[in-house]
Amino acid sequence: MPSIKDNLRGVHERIQEAANRSGRPASEVSVVGVTKGVPLAKVQEAIEAGVAIFGENYVQEALDKIEGIGRRAAWHMIGHLQKNKARDAVRFFDVIETVDRHELAEILDRRAESEDRMLEVFVQVNLVKEDSRFGVDPDKLLFLVEDIAKRTHLRMMGLMTIPPFFEDPEKARPYFRRLRTLGEAVRLEGLVGRERMEISMGMSGDYEVAVEEGASIVRIGTAIFGPRVHT
Repeated sequence: MPSIKDNLRGVHERIQEAANRSGRPASEVSVVGVTKGVPLAKVQEAIEAGVAIFGENYVQEALDKIEGIGRRAAWHMIGHLQKNKARDAVRFFDVIETVDRHELAEILDRRAESEDRMLEVFVQVNLVKEDSRFGVDPDKLLFLVEDIAKRTHLRMMGLMTIPPFFEDPEKARPYFRRLRTLGEAVRLEGLVGRERMEISMGMSGDYEVAVEEGASIVRIGTAIFGPRVHT
């Protein structure tokens, strides 16, 4: 069975190839190791292999891992964030990738102020048009981004999306292309808290297509850690 180090090397090689196909440097793409359901020992192994950013879907699971390994890596919140978890999320996560409503932005801003920190956030965009999915509607995206830009303790970093699952990753391409287009529109409005607009999209089954379409962050779980352990 390949080691996490071998898996990570393979991921970086495929990112390099995808970046070459799209005429961009692979250095523009960061890998977030998704640790949902991954035991602490494998997270530690991933750190030793060179993973510098981890993504968690649930606040409590992240806290357990952070307490177990310390602040040896950056942590991104990549799951839906409930209001009652905002305080812990602000205290322990470096980045929140799933801001999708004005109410959550307001709460995070207040919590960040109480912690005397500037919190980096992404706006999650719902490109699927399903009520069961989280994310702001593309038609309302600029209103939310403008709201975040006015907040004193939030820094808008970019956009994030989760397309439907397809066996054929090519079917996800239109969703990735759409997010890149929306990101360009936001960048032109001058509402991003840094020079480069970050685009977080692509997971184990489709990250190569996402890189070809402009992803700067890919969220990889199974391709690094192997099949998830269900408990």
